[in-house]
Amino acid sequence: MAVLQRLTFLLLLPLTLAQAAPPLQPLIDATPAGSTLRPKPGAYAGPATIAKAMTLDGGGKVTLQGNGKGTVLALRASGATLRGLVIAGSGDSHDSVDAGLLVEGDDNLVEGNVIDEVLFGIHVKQGNRNRIVGNVVTGRPALRGQRGDGLRLWNSHHNRIEHNTFSRVRDLTFANSPDNRIAGNRLADGRYGMQFVFSPRALVENNDLRDTDTGIVVLYSPDLTLRGNTIAHALDGGGAGIAIKDSGEALIEDNVVLHCAVGLSANAPLNTEAALIVRNNRFAHNIIGMYFYGEKGGHRFEANRFENNLTQVAVSAAGVGEANLWRGNAWSDYRGFDRDGDGIGDTPHEIWLYTDRIWMETPRAKFFGNAPALELLDFLERLAPFASPSLILRDPVPRMAK
Repeated sequence: MAVLQRLTFLLLLPLTLAQAAPPLQPLIDATPAGSTLRPKPGAYAGPATIAKAMTLDGGGKVTLQGNGKGTVLALRASGATLRGLVIAGSGDSHDSVDAGLLVEGDDNLVEGNVIDEVLFGIHVKQGNRNRIVGNVVTGRPALRGQRGDGLRLWNSHHNRIEHNTFSRVRDLTFANSPDNRIAGNRLADGRYGMQFVFSPRALVENNDLRDTDTGIVVLYSPDLTLRGNTIAHALDGGGAGIAIKDSGEALIEDNVVLHCAVGLSANAPLNTEAALIVRNNRFAHNIIGMYFYGEKGGHRFEANRFENNLTQVAVSAAGVGEANLWRGNAWSDYRGFDRDGDGIGDTPHEIWLYTDRIWMETPRAKFFGNAPALELLDFLERLAPFASPSLILRDPVPRMAK
């Protein structure tokens, strides 16, 4: 009985503290526009709304505790600053996007806050030119698909999302949101690291995404730049480090994609002007380094490093990979020599389809890819082909792998 009473006390303690805490809203209402509110350290009860240009500075010692319903703090103003708060206790409705923080305004600064035990972390709704900098967002312990987004932008442009840390969230979602900069952020334990839907011209650089089902998904969002990102351990069966569909004219450079199911997955461009430029990236220790689907090629792959992927390049049909331009890439399975020591292989690097065609054209057969019978058949095919193999790609000037 004593143990049961203690457990009941511990479960009810957060609710008791939230009820006992004074509300923050009267302090906000009493602060003139353009002024700074620095509440005394301690816990305050939410929800609360800021509807004027002001600064709310918690100094890292102020907690705003929601009541478990709806959004904890709504920022419905332009030109405001929110800094140094701990925000917790949102509702659990996906339909109403219950969040720790809702931003509906322009030119706001949200900096150095801790958002914990919420469904959605930060929701920017029709907000432009906001800066979301140096915040820490932690979701609830649920299955990845049942969590909320750590960050969600909808119909919002020219925002800067920089140096934030996200963990135990579902996705970072950018929907109908062009011209945003997402730089220096870290995410671990999510479903999609980032997903862009109808959100062109984003600059995504120097982010670190780990332990997700898929790293970065780009759908119908042309003119993106993905630069200097590290994407690791995206090992869902249908996922990829980077997955791009119908999003042409993207620049993908200086990224590291490590230990993923697929390093880069891309469909064919709609036209030659919409091709991807993929250069100076490192694809290492993935199950498949690169996967193409669609009848046309046209993408450019230059100066990339393909290191110890189980399958360097896979295609949905013969000829798909060959239609792309390959030049100056380094391949760990290159068997040529560099007799003149110029760092360039003396012979082209070629990848041919033998028995691999079975599982590439019929993905369900991948389960049997390493079966002894298929391994033997593949060996015999390479030794004395029963039929003409198909060329996947030809890199005429391969760099020597270091």
